[in-house]
Amino acid sequence: MRQALVLCCSAALLGSVSAANAQDWTKSKWGPNDEIGAANYMKPELVVKAAQLVKTGKTYALGIPVDSKTPAYPPRSFKVTIVQPGQAGIPGLGPSKTTYNDDIIEGWVGVGSQIDGLGHIGVEHVYYNGNKLLEFADPTGLKKLGVEKIPPIVARGVLLDMAAHYGIDVVKEGTAFNVKEIEEVAKKQGVEIRQGDVVLFHTGWLSLIGKDDKRYGAAEPGLGVEGAKYLVGKGVVAIGADTWGLEVLPFESKNVFEVHQILLPMNGTYILENMDTAELAKDKAYEFLFVLGQPRFKGAVQSMINPIAIR
Repeated sequence: MRQALVLCCSAALLGSVSAANAQDWTKSKWGPNDEIGAANYMKPELVVKAAQLVKTGKTYALGIPVDSKTPAYPPRSFKVTIVQPGQAGIPGLGPSKTTYNDDIIEGWVGVGSQIDGLGHIGVEHVYYNGNKLLEFADPTGLKKLGVEKIPPIVARGVLLDMAAHYGIDVVKEGTAFNVKEIEEVAKKQGVEIRQGDVVLFHTGWLSLIGKDDKRYGAAEPGLGVEGAKYLVGKGVVAIGADTWGLEVLPFESKNVFEVHQILLPMNGTYILENMDTAELAKDKAYEFLFVLGQPRFKGAVQSMINPIAIR
Protein backbone atom coordinates (compact mmCIF):
# COMPACT_ATOMS: atom_id res chain seq x y z
CA MET A 1 0.00 0.00 0.00
CA ARG A 2 2.85 2.37 0.87
CA GLN A 3 4.53 1.63 -2.47
CA ALA A 4 1.29 2.29 -4.32
CA LEU A 5 0.90 5.64 -2.54
CA VAL A 6 4.46 6.64 -3.45
CA LEU A 7 3.87 5.71 -7.12
CA CYS A 8 0.59 7.65 -7.10
CA CYS A 9 2.24 10.73 -5.63
CA SER A 10 5.16 10.51 -8.06
CA ALA A 11 2.83 10.27 -11.04
CA ALA A 12 0.81 13.22 -9.78
CA LEU A 13 3.90 15.35 -9.27
CA LEU A 14 5.30 14.43 -12.69
CA GLY A 15 1.97 15.38 -14.22
CA SER A 16 2.15 18.74 -12.49
CA VAL A 17 5.74 19.20 -13.71
CA SER A 18 4.76 18.56 -17.33
CA ALA A 19 1.90 21.03 -17.18
CA ALA A 20 4.02 23.57 -15.35
CA ASN A 21 6.95 23.33 -17.75
CA ALA A 22 4.67 24.25 -20.62
CA GLN A 23 4.07 27.57 -18.85
CA ASP A 24 7.73 27.97 -17.80
CA TRP A 25 6.56 28.54 -14.23
CA THR A 26 10.11 28.39 -12.89
CA LYS A 27 10.80 31.94 -14.10
CA SER A 28 9.11 34.63 -12.00
CA LYS A 29 7.69 37.63 -13.82
CA TRP A 30 9.36 39.76 -11.14
CA GLY A 31 12.83 38.67 -12.18
CA PRO A 32 15.35 35.90 -11.47
CA ASN A 33 16.27 37.19 -8.02
CA ASP A 34 12.74 37.69 -6.70
CA GLU A 35 11.96 36.02 -3.36
CA ILE A 36 8.64 37.62 -2.36
CA GLY A 37 6.29 36.57 -5.15
CA ALA A 38 2.78 37.99 -5.05
CA ALA A 39 3.78 40.42 -2.31
CA ASN A 40 5.02 42.49 -5.25
CA TYR A 41 1.38 43.36 -5.95
CA MET A 42 1.28 45.46 -2.79
CA LYS A 43 1.76 49.09 -3.74
CA PRO A 44 1.68 52.15 -1.46
CA GLU A 45 -1.42 53.49 -3.20
CA LEU A 46 -3.26 50.20 -2.56
CA VAL A 47 -2.30 50.32 1.12
CA VAL A 48 -3.72 53.86 1.35
CA LYS A 49 -6.99 52.71 -0.25
CA ALA A 50 -7.18 49.71 2.08
CA ALA A 51 -6.70 51.96 5.11
CA GLN A 52 -9.71 53.98 4.01
CA LEU A 53 -11.88 50.90 4.65
CA VAL A 54 -11.55 51.49 8.38
CA LYS A 55 -14.82 53.11 9.50
CA THR A 56 -15.65 51.73 12.97
CA GLY A 57 -12.23 50.89 14.40
CA LYS A 58 -13.36 47.36 15.30
CA THR A 59 -10.54 44.83 15.21
CA TYR A 60 -10.63 41.08 14.69
CA ALA A 61 -7.90 38.64 15.71
CA LEU A 62 -7.68 36.05 12.94
CA GLY A 63 -5.23 33.77 14.76
CA ILE A 64 -6.31 30.96 17.07
CA PRO A 65 -4.85 30.10 20.50
CA VAL A 66 -2.35 27.23 20.27
CA ASP A 67 -1.43 24.58 22.83
CA SER A 68 -0.34 20.95 22.97
CA LYS A 69 -3.87 19.78 22.13
CA THR A 70 -4.23 21.82 18.94
CA PRO A 71 -4.70 19.32 16.09
CA ALA A 72 -2.14 19.64 13.31
CA TYR A 73 -0.97 17.94 10.14
CA PRO A 74 1.00 14.82 11.21
CA PRO A 75 3.63 14.56 12.62
CA ARG A 76 3.52 18.19 13.78
CA SER A 77 3.18 18.93 17.49
CA PHE A 78 3.64 21.85 19.87
CA LYS A 79 4.11 22.56 23.57
CA VAL A 80 5.11 25.37 25.91
CA THR A 81 7.15 24.82 29.10
CA ILE A 82 7.15 27.59 31.74
CA VAL A 83 10.29 27.92 33.88
CA GLN A 84 11.68 30.23 36.59
CA PRO A 85 15.41 30.20 35.77
CA GLY A 86 17.89 30.78 38.58
CA GLN A 87 15.21 31.30 41.23
CA ALA A 88 15.00 27.97 43.02
CA GLY A 89 15.31 28.28 46.80
CA ILE A 90 15.45 32.10 46.92
CA PRO A 91 12.72 34.68 47.60
CA GLY A 92 13.65 36.62 44.45
CA LEU A 93 16.37 38.63 42.75
CA GLY A 94 17.95 41.51 44.68
CA PRO A 95 16.47 43.55 47.54
CA SER A 96 13.22 44.00 45.59
CA LYS A 97 12.83 40.19 45.39
CA THR A 98 12.02 40.27 41.68
CA THR A 99 10.70 37.01 40.26
CA TYR A 100 9.85 36.13 36.69
CA ASN A 101 8.60 33.40 34.38
CA ASP A 102 10.14 32.46 31.06
CA ASP A 103 8.92 30.05 28.43
CA ILE A 104 10.43 27.41 26.18
CA ILE A 105 8.66 26.44 22.98
CA GLU A 106 9.14 22.95 21.57
CA GLY A 107 7.45 21.98 18.37
CA TRP A 108 6.73 22.65 14.73
CA VAL A 109 6.09 26.10 13.31
CA GLY A 110 3.20 24.86 11.16
CA VAL A 111 0.68 24.47 13.97
CA GLY A 112 -2.41 26.63 14.43
CA SER A 113 -2.80 29.81 12.39
CA GLN A 114 0.10 30.05 9.95
CA ILE A 115 1.45 31.48 6.74
CA ASP A 116 3.07 29.17 4.21
CA GLY A 117 6.18 30.78 2.79
CA LEU A 118 7.48 30.29 -0.73
CA GLY A 119 10.01 27.71 0.41
CA HIS A 120 7.33 25.37 1.73
CA ILE A 121 5.98 23.55 -1.33
CA GLY A 122 7.73 22.52 -4.54
CA VAL A 123 7.30 20.43 -7.66
CA GLU A 124 9.76 17.54 -7.79
CA HIS A 125 12.18 19.48 -5.55
CA VAL A 126 11.93 22.71 -7.54
CA TYR A 127 10.48 25.72 -5.69
CA TYR A 128 9.40 29.28 -6.43
CA ASN A 129 11.39 31.06 -9.15
CA GLY A 130 13.20 27.87 -10.14
CA ASN A 131 15.06 27.44 -6.85
CA LYS A 132 16.25 23.84 -6.53
CA LEU A 133 16.14 22.12 -3.16
CA LEU A 134 19.81 21.14 -3.05
CA GLU A 135 20.87 24.70 -3.84
CA PHE A 136 18.92 26.60 -1.19
CA ALA A 137 17.64 24.26 1.52
CA ASP A 138 19.75 23.55 4.59
CA PRO A 139 18.84 21.92 7.93
CA THR A 140 19.85 25.14 9.70
CA GLY A 141 17.54 27.29 7.57
CA LEU A 142 16.70 28.10 3.97
CA LYS A 143 19.30 30.16 2.12
CA LYS A 144 16.49 31.68 0.02
CA LEU A 145 12.72 32.11 0.34
CA GLY A 146 12.74 32.20 4.16
CA VAL A 147 9.72 33.79 5.85
CA GLU A 148 11.89 36.67 7.03
CA LYS A 149 11.83 37.86 3.40
CA ILE A 150 8.04 38.32 3.42
CA PRO A 151 7.30 42.05 3.75
CA PRO A 152 4.55 43.29 6.08
CA ILE A 153 1.26 42.42 4.42
CA VAL A 154 -1.11 45.38 4.58
CA ALA A 155 -3.91 45.02 2.09
CA ARG A 156 -7.61 45.08 1.35
CA GLY A 157 -9.11 41.93 2.81
CA VAL A 158 -12.11 40.16 1.29
CA LEU A 159 -14.14 37.52 3.11
CA LEU A 160 -16.15 35.00 1.11
CA ASP A 161 -18.72 33.43 3.45
CA MET A 162 -19.16 29.97 1.96
CA ALA A 163 -21.13 28.70 4.96
CA ALA A 164 -23.76 31.40 4.44
CA HIS A 165 -23.77 30.65 0.72
CA TYR A 166 -24.72 27.03 1.39
CA GLY A 167 -27.00 27.93 4.30
CA ILE A 168 -25.16 25.75 6.84
CA ASP A 169 -22.89 26.27 9.84
CA VAL A 170 -20.11 23.97 8.62
CA VAL A 171 -19.50 23.35 4.92
CA LYS A 172 -19.22 19.65 4.12
CA GLU A 173 -15.78 18.19 3.52
CA GLY A 174 -14.95 17.65 -0.14
CA THR A 175 -16.83 20.79 -1.23
CA ALA A 176 -14.66 22.59 -3.79
CA PHE A 177 -14.69 26.34 -4.31
CA ASN A 178 -14.07 27.05 -7.97
CA VAL A 179 -14.88 29.93 -10.34
CA LYS A 180 -18.65 29.43 -10.21
CA GLU A 181 -18.82 29.34 -6.41
CA ILE A 182 -16.37 32.22 -5.92
CA GLU A 183 -18.14 34.50 -8.38
CA GLU A 184 -21.58 33.66 -6.99
CA VAL A 185 -20.58 34.48 -3.42
CA ALA A 186 -18.71 37.65 -4.39
CA LYS A 187 -21.73 38.87 -6.36
CA LYS A 188 -24.14 37.98 -3.54
CA GLN A 189 -22.01 39.90 -1.04
CA GLY A 190 -21.45 42.83 -3.38
CA VAL A 191 -17.65 42.60 -3.34
CA GLU A 192 -15.12 42.55 -6.16
CA ILE A 193 -11.82 40.69 -5.91
CA ARG A 194 -8.98 42.95 -7.03
CA GLN A 195 -5.25 42.88 -7.55
CA GLY A 196 -3.35 43.19 -4.27
CA ASP A 197 -6.16 41.71 -2.16
CA VAL A 198 -6.03 39.06 0.55
CA VAL A 199 -8.94 36.64 0.11
CA LEU A 200 -10.30 34.57 3.02
CA PHE A 201 -12.90 31.80 2.91
CA HIS A 202 -15.24 31.17 5.85
CA THR A 203 -16.48 27.58 6.08
CA GLY A 204 -17.12 27.04 9.79
CA TRP A 205 -14.55 24.21 9.75
CA LEU A 206 -12.48 25.69 12.56
CA SER A 207 -15.43 25.20 14.94
CA LEU A 208 -14.70 21.44 14.89
CA ILE A 209 -11.50 21.86 16.93
CA GLY A 210 -12.07 20.45 20.40
CA LYS A 211 -15.39 18.96 19.34
CA ASP A 212 -14.44 16.58 16.54
CA ASP A 213 -10.68 16.76 15.99
CA LYS A 214 -10.74 13.53 13.98
CA ARG A 215 -13.14 14.96 11.40
CA TYR A 216 -11.31 18.29 11.39
CA GLY A 217 -8.02 16.69 10.37
CA ALA A 218 -9.33 14.00 8.03
CA ALA A 219 -10.60 16.21 5.19
CA GLU A 220 -12.01 19.69 4.55
CA PRO A 221 -13.95 21.92 2.19
CA GLY A 222 -11.74 24.29 0.28
CA LEU A 223 -10.25 25.91 -2.76
CA GLY A 224 -10.25 23.89 -5.96
CA VAL A 225 -7.69 23.87 -8.77
CA GLU A 226 -9.80 26.01 -11.08
CA GLY A 227 -10.54 28.44 -8.22
CA ALA A 228 -6.85 28.72 -7.38
CA LYS A 229 -5.95 29.61 -10.96
CA TYR A 230 -8.81 32.12 -11.05
CA LEU A 231 -7.62 33.95 -7.93
CA VAL A 232 -4.01 33.89 -9.11
CA GLY A 233 -5.24 35.51 -12.32
CA LYS A 234 -6.81 38.26 -10.22
CA GLY A 235 -3.39 39.07 -8.76
CA VAL A 236 -4.16 38.45 -5.08
CA VAL A 237 -1.33 38.51 -2.55
CA ALA A 238 -2.56 35.69 -0.31
CA ILE A 239 -5.45 33.26 0.03
CA GLY A 240 -6.61 31.79 3.32
CA ALA A 241 -9.39 29.93 5.06
CA ASP A 242 -10.60 28.68 8.42
CA THR A 243 -9.28 25.21 7.53
CA TRP A 244 -5.96 23.50 8.17
CA GLY A 245 -4.92 23.19 4.53
CA LEU A 246 -6.92 25.73 2.46
CA GLU A 247 -7.54 23.37 -0.44
CA VAL A 248 -10.36 20.87 -0.81
CA LEU A 249 -9.87 17.36 0.55
CA PRO A 250 -10.39 14.74 -0.72
CA PHE A 251 -8.47 16.18 -3.66
CA GLU A 252 -10.29 16.72 -6.96
CA SER A 253 -7.89 14.36 -8.75
CA LYS A 254 -4.94 12.06 -8.03
CA ASN A 255 -2.65 15.09 -7.78
CA VAL A 256 -1.48 15.66 -4.20
CA PHE A 257 -1.76 19.21 -2.79
CA GLU A 258 -1.98 20.59 -6.34
CA VAL A 259 -3.56 23.85 -5.15
CA HIS A 260 -0.53 24.41 -2.92
CA GLN A 261 1.69 23.86 -5.97
CA ILE A 262 -0.27 26.30 -8.10
CA LEU A 263 -0.15 28.98 -5.43
CA LEU A 264 3.30 28.75 -3.86
CA PRO A 265 5.97 27.53 -6.30
CA MET A 266 4.19 28.36 -9.56
CA ASN A 267 2.87 31.82 -8.68
CA GLY A 268 4.32 32.98 -5.37
CA THR A 269 0.86 33.42 -3.81
CA TYR A 270 0.90 32.99 -0.04
CA ILE A 271 -1.34 30.59 1.87
CA LEU A 272 -2.97 31.44 5.21
CA GLU A 273 -4.29 28.48 7.21
CA ASN A 274 -6.56 28.18 10.25
CA MET A 275 -7.78 31.76 10.01
CA ASP A 276 -10.46 32.55 12.59
CA THR A 277 -13.09 34.10 10.33
CA ALA A 278 -16.14 33.45 12.53
CA GLU A 279 -16.56 37.00 13.86
CA LEU A 280 -16.02 38.54 10.46
CA ALA A 281 -18.75 36.30 9.05
CA LYS A 282 -21.05 37.07 11.98
CA ASP A 283 -20.68 40.81 11.34
CA LYS A 284 -20.94 40.35 7.57
CA ALA A 285 -17.59 42.11 7.32
CA TYR A 286 -16.85 41.24 3.72
CA GLU A 287 -14.31 44.01 3.13
CA PHE A 288 -11.68 45.21 5.62
CA LEU A 289 -8.11 46.29 6.21
CA PHE A 290 -5.86 43.24 6.58
CA VAL A 291 -2.61 43.61 8.55
CA LEU A 292 0.08 40.99 9.10
CA GLY A 293 3.63 41.26 10.39
CA GLN A 294 4.73 37.64 10.81
CA PRO A 295 7.52 36.52 13.15
CA ARG A 296 10.68 36.67 11.06
CA PHE A 297 12.18 33.26 11.81
CA LYS A 298 15.22 33.40 9.56
CA GLY A 299 15.28 30.58 7.04
CA ALA A 300 11.94 29.15 8.12
CA VAL A 301 9.38 27.87 5.62
CA GLN A 302 6.33 28.79 7.70
CA SER A 303 5.40 31.08 10.55
CA MET A 304 2.72 31.11 13.24
CA ILE A 305 0.64 34.24 12.79
CA ASN A 306 -2.14 36.35 14.24
CA PRO A 307 -3.26 38.67 11.44
CA ILE A 308 -5.63 41.50 12.28
CA ALA A 309 -8.70 42.57 10.33
CA ILE A 310 -9.84 46.16 10.96
CA ARG A 311 -13.17 47.66 9.91
